[in-house]
Amino acid sequence: MMNHIDIMGRLTAAPQLRATASGTAVTTIRVAVDRDTNSDETDFFDVVVWGKGAEFVCAYFDKGSMIGVSGRLRSREYTDRDGNKRSAVEINSERVYF
Repeated sequence: MMNHIDIMGRLTAAPQLRATASGTAVTTIRVAVDRDTNSDETDFFDVVVWGKGAEFVCAYFDKGSMIGVSGRLRSREYTDRDGNKRSAVEINSERVYF
């Protein structure tokens, strides 16, 4: 089985560093990726970056920065604040680069 994705695009907002209860650094970014050089269509991906990678992203990237991401697709279900069941698909980053 294989679960791998590589994307390159621009950050839609400045990343913000957070920490888990155990102190692990984490940031969630949204990346806008053009579908084709001859198209006006864009896909948006949520990416979760952990540890030193999260610190790197927050130190060197800002809104509009071009970023490359390698990772795995992950789907999850959760309950929102209003009690509604939701699902999300995001990239769990293994590597980020300029």
